[in-house]
Amino acid sequence: MKQEKKHNQVTFGVLGMHCASCVRTVEKSLRKIRGVGQVSVNLTEEKATVDYDPDRVTPEKIFRVTRAAGYEPVELQPEKPGEYRKTRAERADGLRRRFIFAISFAVPLMAVAMAGMLWPDLPMRTHQFLVLLQFLLATPVIGAGTIFYRPGVLGLFRNRAANMDTLITLGVGTAYLYSLFQSIRVWSGPLTAPPHLYYEVAAFLLAFILLGKFLEARARGRTSEAIQKLIALQPPTAVRIQSGREREVPVAAITPGDILVVRPGGRIPVDGVVTEGDSSVNESMVTGESIPVEKTAGSQVIGGTINLSGAFRFRAVRVGRETFLAQVIRLVETAQNSKAPVQEAADRIAAFFVPAVLFTAIAVLLFWLIRGEETSLALQTFISVLIIACPCALGLATPTAIITAAGKGAELGILFRNGQALQAAASIKAVVFDKTGTLTRGEPLVTDLVTYQGDENGLLRIAGGLEKNSEHPLAGALLKAAENRQIPLPDATGFRSEPGLGIEGRIEGSLYRFGSPRYFQKHQVDTSGAEADIGRLESEGKTVALLAEEQRLIGIAAVADPIKESAAAAVARLKAGGRRVVLLTGDNRRTAAAVAGKLDIEETRSEVLPGDKSKEIARLQSQGLKVAMVGDGINDAPALAQADLGLAVASGTDVAIETGSVVLVRNDPRDVAVALELGACAFRKIRQNLFWAFFYNIIAIPVAAGLLYPVNGFLLNPAVAGAAMSLSSLSVVGNSLLLKRFRPGQD
Repeated sequence: MKQEKKHNQVTFGVLGMHCASCVRTVEKSLRKIRGVGQVSVNLTEEKATVDYDPDRVTPEKIFRVTRAAGYEPVELQPEKPGEYRKTRAERADGLRRRFIFAISFAVPLMAVAMAGMLWPDLPMRTHQFLVLLQFLLATPVIGAGTIFYRPGVLGLFRNRAANMDTLITLGVGTAYLYSLFQSIRVWSGPLTAPPHLYYEVAAFLLAFILLGKFLEARARGRTSEAIQKLIALQPPTAVRIQSGREREVPVAAITPGDILVVRPGGRIPVDGVVTEGDSSVNESMVTGESIPVEKTAGSQVIGGTINLSGAFRFRAVRVGRETFLAQVIRLVETAQNSKAPVQEAADRIAAFFVPAVLFTAIAVLLFWLIRGEETSLALQTFISVLIIACPCALGLATPTAIITAAGKGAELGILFRNGQALQAAASIKAVVFDKTGTLTRGEPLVTDLVTYQGDENGLLRIAGGLEKNSEHPLAGALLKAAENRQIPLPDATGFRSEPGLGIEGRIEGSLYRFGSPRYFQKHQVDTSGAEADIGRLESEGKTVALLAEEQRLIGIAAVADPIKESAAAAVARLKAGGRRVVLLTGDNRRTAAAVAGKLDIEETRSEVLPGDKSKEIARLQSQGLKVAMVGDGINDAPALAQADLGLAVASGTDVAIETGSVVLVRNDPRDVAVALELGACAFRKIRQNLFWAFFYNIIAIPVAAGLLYPVNGFLLNPAVAGAAMSLSSLSVVGNSLLLKRFRPGQD
């Protein structure tokens, strides 16, 4: 027997990344480690997720390789989810301080440089002093940019992969070192006129880049505000009943079974079940449901929600990582750290983009020198091309939109598992609904009992005895009806089930069958005497199950699952968006048609067995349609997996449904349309961001290279190029942040 390969995963922070090339450098370095499998690095969140074989590699080695690549790994603490965000905020504040430091030297440096240019006839000794002053003012600013130099140099020489830091290092270094070389010539005395220096260009270039990086870091932090809000919902303490007395304890000390007290206005600390008292609870912050929910003894309560009115006691059920809130946070973080397929393409382009920029900058430098222009002009174009073409916007285009959209979805009670799901949602053309529990309440009730032998109680007694062993939705309805009538149920032996059709078993020596008309046709039981009743009940949208003893028909039990109030509005909204809506059910044709008629669904697939649902999805896909499947995530698992986008309805407070790409927390079919609209809106932002990133470079690089110089003498100042580069990144992040203003119905 083949031994299963060990597999661990570590997620850690990676500080110091600025562009898509940085991401690729980290990924490339980590993939070279023996024992490392899947590697995913997120630029916006500054995190890396690595699958590894613990027998061959340790997290410590992964951290060492990351540091050797020029970036700072930060171990994440699950018990302190806000700690890394605090670290990133401190780093952003450090960029702000560096900018203030740099600009405070750059401004007087500009004044000194202007003085030398405005009065070129000053004595040479005065010029020597001004050059010395420029050197003294520029050097501290160069020191403020050290955060770019190490990863820039390592990227070029050790990793053989140039990145944004490489371009900045080359641009700033060229301006500063060229100016220093010319300064030495001035100080040595042989020059009769002072040469053109670039100290102020290097200083302002770094100042603008630091400002841009600070604003970008702050804006990128805002894309994760949804996660921060979710984390803030967890109260630090709770009131626990110990030995009959109330004691305030840390939430981390709560264990399942503890009895906790919540007073009006208090936040519920963990998931549980009310044992005493009643109240209304605001659950909008975690489920998106705006209407307060009444809670009485036996009701479930969710950690992080707010108690509005009465005080109550409840028993802790889920604590720590098992709570609803913790599950939501994990799902959103997973989605935010993932990549959409379009991002993979952008990353591949970025891998070739930086080397292409280096080649272009060198070619521009040589072109102007060969053309006979001054060295200062050639250097100016060289530096401008290096700086203005930094691929920051390209690297931020996709992840900022995914992070913001995933956070917005969580606020609305829609949990995307990954970026692939968001991208898939944008292209859905057909939506397939499983009937039970999605368009209906999932709480079937017995509505009619028709008997041909014996009475109603006898029918319920036998049918309930058979259904005690079944997990079919009908079983709950029959058992509840028998319980309401206080009918004792017998035990069945020789129980056999045919999924989607019916069941059989022996009770008190007789063989009984209970199931659909198709089940009875298969076993050649004559149902002709019940055809009129079957047709009448099915035309009313009820599910019919027949009971027979041996080959003799005893009666009919009709069950109806009420349609959700919002189901019709959900279908209308999807159709208004140009999407086909299909009803998929195991019910017979007449029952399916009745439900579809009430919801204005033209396409139905009835009498579909659970195992065949995925085939119906594949059939639609064969027509060239991108298909979404909406189900409960249990018997619909194959269909959810087959669909281009699987939307699983959450059950109670359990959102850990592995079969769906999207989890709908509120169990509201209207959220299907909202999920697709949000995905379409997010992908629109991604396309806009990518267009801007490419369009910016297509326009900016020729201008920086001096395209307009022969026409009107215009040359782009490298400092302005730095500001333009920062502005392009900010525009992409800002455009993604507009997703926070998303409102359902704007697709």
